[in-house]
Amino acid sequence: MPAREGFSLSTDQIRQAALDLDFARIERLEMEQLSRRYPGLNLNDAYAIQDEGVNLRLAQKEKIIGLKMGLTSASKMKQMGVNSPIYGMLLDTMQVPDQGIFSLERGRGIHPWIEPEIGFFIAQDLRGKISMDTALAACSGVYAALEIVDSRYSDFKFSLPDVIADNCSSCAFVLGPWAKIDGQKTIKKMPLTLFVNGEAVETGSSDDIFGNPARALAELCAMLDSRGLYLKKGSMVLAGAATRAVPIEPGSRVEVFVQGLGRASVLISA
Repeated sequence: MPAREGFSLSTDQIRQAALDLDFARIERLEMEQLSRRYPGLNLNDAYAIQDEGVNLRLAQKEKIIGLKMGLTSASKMKQMGVNSPIYGMLLDTMQVPDQGIFSLERGRGIHPWIEPEIGFFIAQDLRGKISMDTALAACSGVYAALEIVDSRYSDFKFSLPDVIADNCSSCAFVLGPWAKIDGQKTIKKMPLTLFVNGEAVETGSSDDIFGNPARALAELCAMLDSRGLYLKKGSMVLAGAATRAVPIEPGSRVEVFVQGLGRASVLISA
């Protein structure tokens, strides 16, 4: 079957790519980058593979509970040669309770890393291109958060379409207690620190997330709108990393502290 307009891959190739990524995730096996198999792999192909991969998980009774943003820092966008972020899906099986345990044995990890983020809870549908103020007005809460990322590709190396197809390296996430939003002043210039076993290993600010986490939220709505989608009421959104990710080891406790929001933590077990 030939590729559709705007795509380089056929529907059969998209399906097979999604199956291969899903198998690698389940079996905790590295795989070759899709861009090596399909040199013409483009962003339309990548999001179609991501969609198909999520559908495979929905067929196993998992549920979509939100979205995550990626490449929301200027340095990461420059590194990947893009001028806008990317997004992936969050499923219910990815959520780890605050102060809970993430098991490397049961956690589907191949080579997981962890990074500090800020999360939002969306209280009403958001459609189309909107302002940061409109985006925040639709949120009922904001969280200190941690995301565990884990690429299915060999050596954690990939192109932009590769990482999108791999659901933006999604693996697991933790949300701390929610705080009420009082306009943009709530989330601007909030210092944050990532701790591993009580030692500060990374520091940053909420403004390191796309200049303002609310901007990442508004950009997500615009990206969804370009694909005929929208941000649904009840969704959780991770706005992107505020610092570099760090590798995780069994026996370590990882915590993020965001001034004005509080803490979120997770224990890493074998």
